[in-house]
Amino acid sequence: MNIRPARPEDAAAWVQMRSILWPEADLGEHRREADQFFAGHFPRGPWAVFMAEDPTGKVVGFVEVSVRPYAEGCSSAQVAYLEGWFVQEPARRSGMGRSLVDAAAAWGRARGCQEFASDAEVDNEVSRAAHCALGFADVGVVRCFRMRLAHDAAADS
Repeated sequence: MNIRPARPEDAAAWVQMRSILWPEADLGEHRREADQFFAGHFPRGPWAVFMAEDPTGKVVGFVEVSVRPYAEGCSSAQVAYLEGWFVQEPARRSGMGRSLVDAAAAWGRARGCQEFASDAEVDNEVSRAAHCALGFADVGVVRCFRMRLAHDAAADS
């Protein structure tokens, strides 16, 4: 297995895996974000993407990591944040996911981060177990809310 920074030729594989991880976003949105990342115009930053290759050189996983000024349960002002983490089914349980997270942690350390944070949907027990197995501590559950500030009250529904 090989873990390396993402390259422009990885865009199609990255977009495909992102669409599996985050199916609520449309494919066009994933493509735009990949294009922006490789063009150096990603709206959120600093940001890094690492790819995992199987022994044949096929990309089978990725991790996205950023630096955030705050993360739930953290006390430092600069936190490495695991934004996205995915390994395709045949390559799971091979250590590839751990290697991707290790690369993301090293990237955060190199930027002066002393804490590493992440999140998962409340009911995603597989993700919770995977995070805990890698040494993340579960620091609680947060329910998020939103309200549209539209002129039309019907838009709030």
